Amino acid sequence: MISRRSLALTLAMAVLSAPALAASGRKGALKMLDPDNDGTVDLAEAKKAAADLFAKLDPDHDGTLDARELRGRLTAKELAAADPDHDGTLTLDEYLAVVEQRFKAADPDNDGTLDAKELNSRAGRALLRLLK
Repeated sequence: MISRRSLALTLAMAVLSAPALAASGRKGALKMLDPDNDGTVDLAEAKKAAADLFAKLDPDHDGTLDARELRGRLTAKELAAADPDHDGTLTLDEYLAVVEQRFKAADPDNDGTLDAKELNSRAGRALLRLLK
């Protein structure tokens, strides 16, 4: 039987290590999205990763992603806002437009690149949801 103290210690360790795990995941994401190894992600790199993911998320190969295929990446409200023809799906061009919008939101210094700090921001994490 687990004592209360052991349980509390286990929970405390999990809570304390969660930010470190999340940060290491974001560093891994930067490395994955940064083929030229310059320590940043530019818009072209982000769009390339998004296009590759789009192909993986489209198992029926109909050229669109619906709410089910986008689960966890866009909310229903975000999907509706990103869907100019209101057909309930996103084409690759529509998906890339959302990626570009989120990229720009994550780039407050407007230098055209995102570093680890910018990817760790709220806007950066929103972008990463579209790329991983």
